[in-house]
Amino acid sequence: MAAPFPSPTKTWHTTSYESISPTRPGLSAKGKTVVITGGGTGIGAETARCFAAAGASRIALLGRREQPLLDTKASIEQKFANIEVFAASTDVTKKGEVDAAFARFSGDKKIDVLVSNAALIGPHEPLADADGEKFVDAIQLNLRGTVFVAQAFLRHASTNAVVIDVNSSAAHLNFAAVFASYSVAKWAVFRAWDTVAYANPELSIYHIQPGIVDTDMNKEAGGVAAAGFEDHVSLPASFNVWLSSPEARFLKGKFLWTNWDVDELKAQAKEIEAGTQLSLGLVGWPFQDTNWTQKPMNFQPAAGGSA
Repeated sequence: MAAPFPSPTKTWHTTSYESISPTRPGLSAKGKTVVITGGGTGIGAETARCFAAAGASRIALLGRREQPLLDTKASIEQKFANIEVFAASTDVTKKGEVDAAFARFSGDKKIDVLVSNAALIGPHEPLADADGEKFVDAIQLNLRGTVFVAQAFLRHASTNAVVIDVNSSAAHLNFAAVFASYSVAKWAVFRAWDTVAYANPELSIYHIQPGIVDTDMNKEAGGVAAAGFEDHVSLPASFNVWLSSPEARFLKGKFLWTNWDVDELKAQAKEIEAGTQLSLGLVGWPFQDTNWTQKPMNFQPAAGGSA
């Protein structure tokens, strides 16, 4: 279909395709250990199935509702007998539950891929009309989940591990005033993971707009009918597998729409990697191209005071 939004690639996808197929040998996840938050339904569940198809050896499904996690676990085990699937009812906004789930799953092994997918929409009113407490609470809950998951992951991450922040175009576009709280939250989540990438350059961290998929959360936001089109859940799920492969390393730190064609992106690899394309920052003034970003400033609190 024709791209309904500005796109860096001529081809616009709405479902999975050969180049990101989890069964393509070049995208093998053989031997990898994967953690997926929000893993019981929707994009998280389908991502787990795709990593299973790609040959991952261990997959953890974390989410608040136990039964969907168990259903997804059973569907994977029925089709892929040699994969260890771990399911744990986990509220990512509760640090103790997150820490316990990561520790139980990881044990003495390391985590190779994290798909940080859990989120909530929050109130559906413009900032001026919203209940201020609920507005801020929704932002805090989204950010709390990200912080707790990131901290637990960093304790168990393998060298050169991959993180996929399932973000939203709401972080960089104002679609509707009623999504003000969600937009602020997703920008904060992006920045939180961006600071992790800055402090841990050996990690490969990506941010994605997963598409307009008919998930429970999307239905809460108005559903695919409001958007006027729909992306199949296989698109972000397969894209996540591709991002975890060496083919995608030139996109470290970038914000990506899963609709974009990966072969066309690969053809632009040198320009994308060297420049500010697909990065969130100060538009029109390329701070990322200056030398100071390679030399972190040594800020220290003044004696007896604060920075």
